[in-house]
Amino acid sequence: MHDLETYQLTVIALGAIAFGVYLLVKGGDWTVDNAVVVAERAGLSKFFIAATIVAFGTSAPELFTSINANLSGFPGISVGNVIGSNIANVLMVIGVSAMIAPLVFDRKGVRVDTIVMIGATAAMVAAIVSGLLPRWGGFVMVAVIVLYIVYQYKAHKLDVEEGDDNTEGAAMPALMLIVGILTLLVGSELLVQGAVAGGVALGVPEAVIGMTMIAFGTSLPELTACVAAARKNHSDMIIGGIIGSNIFNILSVMAFSAIAKPLVIDSRFSALDMPIVVAVTVLFAVFLLFSGKIGRVAGLLMALGYLIFFGVQFFLY
Repeated sequence: MHDLETYQLTVIALGAIAFGVYLLVKGGDWTVDNAVVVAERAGLSKFFIAATIVAFGTSAPELFTSINANLSGFPGISVGNVIGSNIANVLMVIGVSAMIAPLVFDRKGVRVDTIVMIGATAAMVAAIVSGLLPRWGGFVMVAVIVLYIVYQYKAHKLDVEEGDDNTEGAAMPALMLIVGILTLLVGSELLVQGAVAGGVALGVPEAVIGMTMIAFGTSLPELTACVAAARKNHSDMIIGGIIGSNIFNILSVMAFSAIAKPLVIDSRFSALDMPIVVAVTVLFAVFLLFSGKIGRVAGLLMALGYLIFFGVQFFLY
């Protein structure tokens, strides 16, 4: 009887994983395609759509996970989720995307965004070093992200001739963009939960499951959306999406977690994780400010770097 239940649970888990992957693929295509249409019809740049709407939408798993973890008495999960996601966004998502198609972008166009990303990372480092992110700190971060969105809108609003603005025609694509992002979130949840159920059925320790699939799963929406964008040669959406996601992870995910409950940060984060996320952010910033291109070789090295980071985390914790 036990074997039959295990078999049934494994089959259900595999079905959830397969359906989750399907939703991720479809959600990625819908998100990218409709984001492009919304940008064109609303007179907004694709970079703005990617760095704000798509970035915030794909950061939703981190947001819900981190707030819930902090309220449940596990602030380490909240902080680790943000740090791990930002590392994965650069090394894994940018790396894999660049391996599919070299990323070419305008250095001047991302200068301010890169500085904001560095500033947000510096704020996170300050909180980690002090061991606490109080509620007032969370409110300040939220205020900064609001100002950033306002700046994004003004900086990336395209010049359109009178009569060419087709905002009404963007309504349906905007709805489909939301559907695409929701599909990404549902797909990632199905994949993660399917992996957890399958791991339990096969006797994999819960700690190993949490360290692997759960941590990886919250970055799947970004990965899927960026891979879809890479296949369509939308480098600006990939770069905008990851810069925006890393900013949102700190200034909204970490901030709202602190607003819900002051975020107490374990000192162990300052020993290994903090230097790594700083190094990865600096590496990304160097490409953004001085290169203007991330090629396949660099993407491969980034992806390998993430595997090494993942392995180190696995064996240390």
